[in-house]
Amino acid sequence: MIGPTGAMRVMVATKPVDFRKGAEGLAALVRESLGADPFSGAVYVFRARRADRIKLVYFDGTGVCLLSKRLEDGTFCWPAVTDGVVRLTAAQLAALLDHAC
Repeated sequence: MIGPTGAMRVMVATKPVDFRKGAEGLAALVRESLGADPFSGAVYVFRARRADRIKLVYFDGTGVCLLSKRLEDGTFCWPAVTDGVVRLTAAQLAALLDHAC
């Protein structure tokens, strides 16, 4: 698993984003759209319009990291598409990354 375990803060942007964005573009979305600090140590999760792709952006203390995953079959189990943010625990994030619908 990425970063520290246990008290990890995970924020999921429920509205799909442009997946051409890299780490800097997603960090800017964290600031502008979510109103959060991308350097706070929290993990920010973004989805593509198709629910088969996911990107995580987080600051590990030395730089901004980007993790990307695309499923070969199926889709990730996402909350309903609305504006806003959903908070997850580290265990819920692991379940999101490990299980397809």
